[in-house]
Parts: sequence; structure tokens; C-alpha cells
Amino acid sequence: MAYSEYRTGLGWDTHRIATGRPLLLGGVRIECEFGLEGHSDADVLAHAVTDALLGATAQGDIGMHFPDTDPRWKGADSLKLLKHAVDLASAQGFDIVNVDTTVILERPKLKDYRLAIRESLAATLGIAVDRVSVKFKTAEKVGPVGEGRSAEAQAIAMLGRRAG
Repeated sequence: MAYSEYRTGLGWDTHRIATGRPLLLGGVRIECEFGLEGHSDADVLAHAVTDALLGATAQGDIGMHFPDTDPRWKGADSLKLLKHAVDLASAQGFDIVNVDTTVILERPKLKDYRLAIRESLAATLGIAVDRVSVKFKTAEKVGPVGEGRSAEAQAIAMLGRRAG
């Protein structure tokens, strides 16, 4: 595919650890005794990817589109929020070239969930799985993530504007 322009966007998100909630990463439920606190389903990874897409297309951030003060988004499926960002990018003539992400979480170990998360994100983004990278890191017991009080995710997205 020939593109007339390329853009990148950077996304980052963090949520506090909370008991009594499911842990969702990229739309995949992770078996764990805790989840993440948030107004929506608190999918920290989907939120970071959403912000990366919104940033690449200069359309603000997730909070502008889905404010946590709006009851419509209470418990919202973060993949639907991500799909909104995909649709906005497409409306501007952009295709998603690739997405690279990192989840920073002290526990549980996530390696067995990598493919499922990649597949879930790829399906929502409308791209092949080999264009979605998901990496897992710990914070080496440093800061709120390392102390097991929160989780973070980072994402970068490359978009290409369709020529013609």
C-alpha cells in the first residue's frame, strides 16, 4: 500500500489495582485475584492504544472522547472505545500500519496470554496479528507498579494516510 503521509502516536495509561474487579488487558480477561480500578472496564492496555491512535490523528485523548464524568461510559467495554478511535482514524483516510505495546505489571505473569491479547487487539484494530506487538515488563519492585499498587501500559501506533 502506498501512503502519502505517515504519523505516529504515543499512548500511556495507568490504573490502580482493585479487588473485586476483573483484570482485562487488550480485551482479554486475565485469571487473577484482582483487577484494575476505573470508570470504564479499566483495560489499561486498550486505553493506551486508544490514546496512541488519537494522538497520531491529532484528535485529543481518551478523556476528551469518553470523560469519566459521563455516566454513559460507566463500566464501558474499552474495546468499543478503541474501535471509536479506529473509526476516527479511518474517516481521516488513515490505515493502521502497526502497533507496539508494553504492559507494566508486577504480577501475574502474562506470557501465556500474549497471543490472545494480540489477536483481540488485531481484530479490533482491523489489522493482521503480525502488526501487533505486546510486551510484558515488571517494574522491578520500584514505584507504585513495582509495589503492586497499579498497572501501566504504553503504546505507539504508526498510521499511513491512503494516497489519492
